[in-house]
Amino acid sequence: MQWYDWTIGILLFISAVLIIVLVMMQQSKEGGLSGAIAGGSDTYFGKNKKRSQDAKLAKITKVLTVVFFVVALCGTFLFAFLHH
Repeated sequence: MQWYDWTIGILLFISAVLIIVLVMMQQSKEGGLSGAIAGGSDTYFGKNKKRSQDAKLAKITKVLTVVFFVVALCGTFLFAFLHH
């Protein structure tokens, strides 16, 4: 195995794990039945802080997803043309 085989494999693994962790950290978009029954006990500032944190997590997730697909595409081309 060449050095670029290892590098692409490690980059794919790290980006995949980070995408999974970031998706699991994000809040669900559904309020659920408990939110409807209990009512909105959050303050205005608490809701906006959470939204901005979720927005940052979503943006980082999108960037990592693009990185994952670009590395996978580059790896596919490298392996196809360099490993006859």
